[in-house]
Amino acid sequence: MAGRFDPLTRTAVRGGRTDVPPAIGTRVGAGAKERRWTPDGPLDLGLTLGPLRRGPADPTFRTTPDGSVWKTSRTPDGPATLRVTRPHGQDVHAEAWGPGADWILEQLPALLGAGDDPAVFVPRHRLVHASHRRRPGLRLTRTGLVLESLVPTVLEQKVTADEAYRAWRRLVRQYGEPAPGPQDLGLHLHVMPAARTWAMIPSWDWHKAGVDAKRSAAIVRAARVANRLEEAAAMALPEAVRRLEAVPGIGPWTSAETLQRSNGDPDAVTTGDLHLPGIIGYALGGDRDADDAAMLELLAPYAGQRHRAARLVLLAGHSPPRRMPRMPRTDIGRL
Repeated sequence: MAGRFDPLTRTAVRGGRTDVPPAIGTRVGAGAKERRWTPDGPLDLGLTLGPLRRGPADPTFRTTPDGSVWKTSRTPDGPATLRVTRPHGQDVHAEAWGPGADWILEQLPALLGAGDDPAVFVPRHRLVHASHRRRPGLRLTRTGLVLESLVPTVLEQKVTADEAYRAWRRLVRQYGEPAPGPQDLGLHLHVMPAARTWAMIPSWDWHKAGVDAKRSAAIVRAARVANRLEEAAAMALPEAVRRLEAVPGIGPWTSAETLQRSNGDPDAVTTGDLHLPGIIGYALGGDRDADDAAMLELLAPYAGQRHRAARLVLLAGHSPPRRMPRMPRTDIGRL
């Protein structure tokens, strides 16, 4: 299984009104389009967008010293590169390049949690309350893109984070394409491959990337019905789960991890995880040996917000002491 995400930044950024005109289509810089948007409450870019990063060297995601977050996507209109920043902590300033620039700028508020309502969350445990109070800018992102989150999630099935991130980097760089936008910043961004390309990767390149036949087959099957899977981004959680899990190789763990990102669902709690039940059990009930059933019982008071509650527990860093060796790293590409 893959590791948990670390926040990109610890800086809380606050917003104000939501009546700022979007200015979609305004040309700025070298071929960029621009949008400015003001959140209606606190917004921490790092905490909100952090779950979209697949490792520190993700070729589709970068942060820069000026506080900018760079992200690439393959939108319904084509590849796009998005740069998001908060100059002086005021409005969100976004620039986008590529055929999908208008689409990604239209999606910007949802991406930054505009559809999320943290105010409805009521902490029921002291640790959750403290974590919630320290992170007022946490919003749940919604990308609106299913395959973008599904593929790297499948790669993370039953392997270490390093193995999954290595496979993602190799496959995106080999079969994706250089991202549109500035090429002189040394970011080396790429756009993930199209669904048709994922479906046509030969078995030997999956093997070289360290991806076993079970995971590669699941990705190929998903890519072949990508249009149907993308419809899940507009579905309620139960229907979206059924749509994803109709594909062999996609189970509850994978569907939850995907829909947390594509749909921004606050209740898409992850089950079937190697470590999460023990972390939740230890933090909320003092039970480091908790299983999924015990975890769900502890999270029951947060019905409708269980994913947010689990995120806050993870961010609190209150994990049980390790008492078993780390999962061994393997590289089937060397075999």
